Amino acid sequence: MSVAWLNTGDNAWQLTAATVVGLQSVPGLVVLYAGIVKKKWAVNSAFMAFYAFAAVLIAWVLWAYNMGFGNQWFPFVGTPHPIISMQDELKQALIPASNTSAAFPMSTMVYFQFVFAAITLVIMAGAVLGRMSFRAWMIFVPLWLTFSYTVGAFSLWGGGFLSSLGVIDYSGGYVIHLSAGVAGFVAAAVIGPRLARDRENFQPNNVLLMLVGAGILWLGWNGFNGGDPYAASRDAGAAVLNTNIATAVSVIVWTIMDIFYFKKPSVIGAVQGMITGLVAITPAAGVVDGWGAIAIGISSGVIPWLSMNLLGKTALFRKVDDTLGVFHTHAVAGLLGGVMTGLLATKAGCAAFSLSTPGGAIEGNWHQVWLQLVGAAFIIVLNIVVTYILLKLISLVVPLRMSEEELLIGDDAVHGEEAYAFFGDGERRPVTGD
Repeated sequence: MSVAWLNTGDNAWQLTAATVVGLQSVPGLVVLYAGIVKKKWAVNSAFMAFYAFAAVLIAWVLWAYNMGFGNQWFPFVGTPHPIISMQDELKQALIPASNTSAAFPMSTMVYFQFVFAAITLVIMAGAVLGRMSFRAWMIFVPLWLTFSYTVGAFSLWGGGFLSSLGVIDYSGGYVIHLSAGVAGFVAAAVIGPRLARDRENFQPNNVLLMLVGAGILWLGWNGFNGGDPYAASRDAGAAVLNTNIATAVSVIVWTIMDIFYFKKPSVIGAVQGMITGLVAITPAAGVVDGWGAIAIGISSGVIPWLSMNLLGKTALFRKVDDTLGVFHTHAVAGLLGGVMTGLLATKAGCAAFSLSTPGGAIEGNWHQVWLQLVGAAFIIVLNIVVTYILLKLISLVVPLRMSEEELLIGDDAVHGEEAYAFFGDGERRPVTGD
């Protein structure tokens, strides 16, 4: 039975956008992680991402969705409550605290928001690969979702105090990437580094598989940023185009930086530049124009590169073992994108996205830059405090790190499984001439 509020085109686009965002995690980041780590960690790294996707969904429908997008409980979080009854699933999508409605059912909204929550945990996993206990990760995922992610989501997207102030986060530069980058860095510091031999020799075991994951991640971002107007609208099209412009520019700029500094173009470097471009355009995608997207792409190819390759060589960053550089690719790029949103947001883009904000500094509204900094500060402090406390509490129940045997051997010791049908570094069985 049809209902007056349902727009089948909007519903079809939203389900498609949600599905391609889901593909960014499974299989996108699953295979990217499996390829970018050394062979003995391929299964564990992929499985951490795979598990997070499943665990987040169950917590999401039982209590977490309504904490992020339901009725206000506190100015920064909604009331925990299940959202899986047929009555809930069939009614019109509504975010009550922000009075935002959409022309598709709640089931579509819940699934769309789930894939964003899931990829946040999957991204964070990249900072602690190669030493975090899988059992600790199993406990950490639903707890961090509950006490950190939902707070950021409600505050910025669900009608909380940051959205009321006017902070712009179009599609998750703060809620997802700044959160994951900061939390991942804190987790890496608390859990401790990988074995010295792994830090010194961590060559990717399959660069081509890594590129497959990177390609899925890039194209999946069309749903990531194109789905946030909650409609198959003109702003969705602008967001998709701007996303790809910024990303392409960032890849090229990062590659040029590699050539000048390292004298060689690096595929892994290009993938890092791709990620920083995607992340930096995310808070701005639908509110800047193409020139703004180019400016963001240039900045995301330069500043995170400097952060990773210069700041990353300092004593603090050598001490904290962020396995895949999640702090640089997500926290730095997410903060950069949020600040540049304050600089480059246009009146037309804000109006198309139904924001009352009259654009950013480029339109004479320098106050928007201050608001973006306030929003970033809240997300940073939230994730430092919550992540540290949760990990310390979990450590009272299970060890945060794998055992020494598991760290030496890898997948075969942790899961009893191996990524490929040949043996080498870290395996129990000796290498033979077969």
